[in-house]
Amino acid sequence: MTIYNLGSINADYFYAVPHLPAAGETLAATSLGKGLGGKGANMSVAAARAGAHVRHIGAVGPDGGWMVDRLMEYGVDTRAIARLDTPTGHAIINVDAAGENAIVLYPGTNRCITDQQIGLVLSEAAAGGTLMFQNETNGQRYAAETAKSLGMRVICCPAPYETAALEEVISFADLVILNEVEARQHRDATGRPIGEGTNLKVITTLGAKGCVLMDNMTGQIQEFGAPQVTPVDTTGAGDTFAGYIAAGLDRGHSLEQSISLAVRAAALMVTRHGTADVIPDLKDVQDARF
Repeated sequence: MTIYNLGSINADYFYAVPHLPAAGETLAATSLGKGLGGKGANMSVAAARAGAHVRHIGAVGPDGGWMVDRLMEYGVDTRAIARLDTPTGHAIINVDAAGENAIVLYPGTNRCITDQQIGLVLSEAAAGGTLMFQNETNGQRYAAETAKSLGMRVICCPAPYETAALEEVISFADLVILNEVEARQHRDATGRPIGEGTNLKVITTLGAKGCVLMDNMTGQIQEFGAPQVTPVDTTGAGDTFAGYIAAGLDRGHSLEQSISLAVRAAALMVTRHGTADVIPDLKDVQDARF
């Protein structure tokens, strides 16, 4: 089947810093790098490199042609990416010596995607396909509701976290993937777990500790460990994980099998500097010796 990914496309600017800046602090970066990024683009590349057919729903500005070309090089179907007059989104990413990061995001064209654009693309989708999305674009509710009406699997990755945005789409989702900070933000804001009382499945990633799968219907909780590696850059690891999950499910693997492969992909990802340009392909992950 096809994975339709409503997702952001950004130019990522990486600054190596001795430590993440505190409020009011000015730091001199020791290096600068530029690459393809955006949570949406990262997820599309990850799913494509994991062996899935991925159609990206997004938008770029006049400065974004190279990003579309790069997505095509990585195997992503880019025909549903609109070309607009607004500047393309970009991210300023500070990375410290331990590989931790802090990011400032400018949305740009990612917030200019129309319901009409989404509807035209999803009109070609079929039952059994997958829609995935995150919170760096607009149109999530329309996309989720449309996909659900078509009998598609709906995967929500609510980052950057916004309570209202998640609550708006939760009834249409089959699977939510988020990190432990986002899960805590939801509990603090609502006083309850995500999707309580529904048949939703929730994966909470725990960084080097792996992840936890919660089945709200049965109450079952499963823990998945992660290979032990020395991280150099954690940027894009969660997006790689989510893309591999979507690809595994699309190939007919169980959720547990998909998670087992995805944690390996994320572990390999954090040993590399960069985002979409360095996401490992399926053979890399299968051959990795941890």
